[in-house]
Amino acid sequence: MNDESDTGGPETDTTAVDPVTLEVVRNACVAVAEEMNATLVRTGYSPNIKERRDCSCALFDADGEMIAQAETMPVHLGAMPFSVAAALDRYPAESLEPGDSILLNDPFHGGAHLPDLTLVSPVFHDGEPIAYAANRAHHADVGGARAGSVAADSTEIYQEGIRIPPVKLERGGEVDRDLLDVLLANVRTPEERRGDLRAQTAANAVGRKRFGELATEHGEHLPALLAAIKAYSERRMRSAVADLPDGTYTFEDVLDDDGRGDEDLPIRAAVAIADDEVAVDFAGSAPRTEGPVNAVFAVTASATYYAIRCVTDPEIPPNHGCYRPIEIDTPEDSVVDARPPAAVVGGNLEASQRITDVVLGALAEAVPERVVAACQGTMNNVTFGGTDPREDSPYAFYETQGGGFGGRAGKDGMDGVHVHMSNTRNTPVEVLETAYPLRVCRYALRPDSGGAGEFRGGLGLRRDVEVRGHRATFSALADRQRHAPYGLAGGEAGATGAVYLLRDGDADDASGEGEHRAGEKRRLPGKSIHELAPGAVVSIRTPGAGGYGDPAARATEAIERDLRLGKLTPERARERYGYSSDDGEDGDGDGSGANERNDS
Repeated sequence: MNDESDTGGPETDTTAVDPVTLEVVRNACVAVAEEMNATLVRTGYSPNIKERRDCSCALFDADGEMIAQAETMPVHLGAMPFSVAAALDRYPAESLEPGDSILLNDPFHGGAHLPDLTLVSPVFHDGEPIAYAANRAHHADVGGARAGSVAADSTEIYQEGIRIPPVKLERGGEVDRDLLDVLLANVRTPEERRGDLRAQTAANAVGRKRFGELATEHGEHLPALLAAIKAYSERRMRSAVADLPDGTYTFEDVLDDDGRGDEDLPIRAAVAIADDEVAVDFAGSAPRTEGPVNAVFAVTASATYYAIRCVTDPEIPPNHGCYRPIEIDTPEDSVVDARPPAAVVGGNLEASQRITDVVLGALAEAVPERVVAACQGTMNNVTFGGTDPREDSPYAFYETQGGGFGGRAGKDGMDGVHVHMSNTRNTPVEVLETAYPLRVCRYALRPDSGGAGEFRGGLGLRRDVEVRGHRATFSALADRQRHAPYGLAGGEAGATGAVYLLRDGDADDASGEGEHRAGEKRRLPGKSIHELAPGAVVSIRTPGAGGYGDPAARATEAIERDLRLGKLTPERARERYGYSSDDGEDGDGDGSGANERNDS
């Protein structure tokens, strides 16, 4: 069991802090974090960081408590405080010098999963560490059994990549070359990794410089101001929780499987609201499983914090104080609190989404008007790896896929977006085809995939990718392919996702330039690894989202708009909304929408 509640912050008097100065400093801290993030994206080497922006930045005070973050990846930011705590546990303040940076990715010592490398750098002022700049970036390969290091068939952490406890990457501003050589010798794409690590060090250098300027301006008053920032968020969070109806609310959902034969893995949450505090208990969740969908506690906490922020007041500044009123309990060595040597790469990706769904589902019993229907509930992780025939060099391509965002009171869900714990972008087609020996044959919304409701769920995506001129390993790590995203307030579930092999490929087809033949579809397991021949085409279909409210109450003009835009087919309009048109509109954007809900 874990209990991460905190009844208070440092013993610092915050009552005398001028509110105007407080707001100026708070926004300045946010600006530092945002500038760090902009630097990381701008100087990143891989498309995963430059284009998809699978990275996050934050600032922490001298006690290692978060004071500001760039609003990017929720699954990173809620878990990053655990990384900073692990770094400072290994290297206390007195052991650090200006220019030092601590690198780690160990999920069992503050990390989340191995591809996420976190860098923590102390900020010195007048010879003392007064804060810490930190960032986390998802590296497209960190070694392990499979290219991309997101293996659907891993059964223990050792198969998932190089595991880095807190170690000093930089000492006095100089990179430890021996350590860097060890890291780069264990990955498939060392130059890409070198470039992304440089981007991470550059981002923290910006954080050190900018926060140092803030310290020079505010001098001895800065610690009290930082404490006041956290106290302010705590007051607002307690006030928002107090506005929720007291009671205990429960919800349960499942992960489809773990990729190793274990199916319907339950995640349960009991959310107890009492006065200005909330306790979330995950008792009854599945034990640790053999496959790679186990989440460490930091990931479970991150998803829980995010869900509660969404339902209370998303405008509350996210920092350590914001989380003080929240207590989290988890069963030890479970799918929501895994222990070594569990495989955990999919816990950060897939279990995190289901934890979010479950906590939001419980809170929907208390305040249904504030909760969205289930979003796609998966990150649809896709990895291709092999030898690029253009340069005869290894490559590893990784991305997550967008899908449907849930319908909510007063508004339809969004189509084809990343949801909840993922806030990245899809890799642009032009970048993907330039950087990798792959071709995107089709990229479109999936008609009819949004759950029916007074407010429709968002649509999922279809993305068909062809392997060009080489043999490749393809890995899928996705969920919501057996259990659909739930609707709320009478809304219907969204469509499930699916992965298909549309064409097996031909070893003689070295060019990969042949016509995209649809062929006979062969459905692939959502968590599986496949060896593909040149010319093979894989089709990823992402889930839609649940609808909100009774479909019978949906406005006629909304139905007609969806038909006109090809988001809804006439068959679906008749089936779910009782609507028929005499003008012959077919609304079928790609000629396959009417059947995709059934075969996907």
